[in-house]
Amino acid sequence: MFVVAYRKKMTGSGKLHRILLSFFLIVIVGFVHTVQAQNNDVVSIRNILMHQRDEWNKGDVAGFMKGYWESDSLLFIGKSISKGYHKTLENYQKSYPDTAAMGKLDFEFEEFRKLSPEYYFVVGKWHLKRTVGDVGGSWTLLFRKIKNQWVIVVDHSS
Repeated sequence: MFVVAYRKKMTGSGKLHRILLSFFLIVIVGFVHTVQAQNNDVVSIRNILMHQRDEWNKGDVAGFMKGYWESDSLLFIGKSISKGYHKTLENYQKSYPDTAAMGKLDFEFEEFRKLSPEYYFVVGKWHLKRTVGDVGGSWTLLFRKIKNQWVIVVDHSS
């Protein structure tokens, strides 16, 4: 409606106005597309983390690990530094041998920071409610989009 009314009022400089209006619309559409893509990425990453929480709360460490990059290059920093998907899985299984040790996991998200189209940095807090005593801490995760799938490539949990 605005564009139709605007075009009726154009005079000799109408061509310039059309160019400026077209430019403005292209910028707006590009911005909306970028924001939507970023929001889709955040939703995808949140879904991965919520799936991990749900798998943990079922006592399924292997299911929890599906959010991680299945690679020898996965880096996990906790009480110690370990490399590799299988080493990280072994460490989780040793530290949390049963559902009593695992407890019920919950997260708080602090920040999602897009570093590039391929990387996201995510900051949050974790909490385990357990009969053997509650524990919690903070984490920073580096997500990478590999084969159109977001995966955790670095986890620093304390």
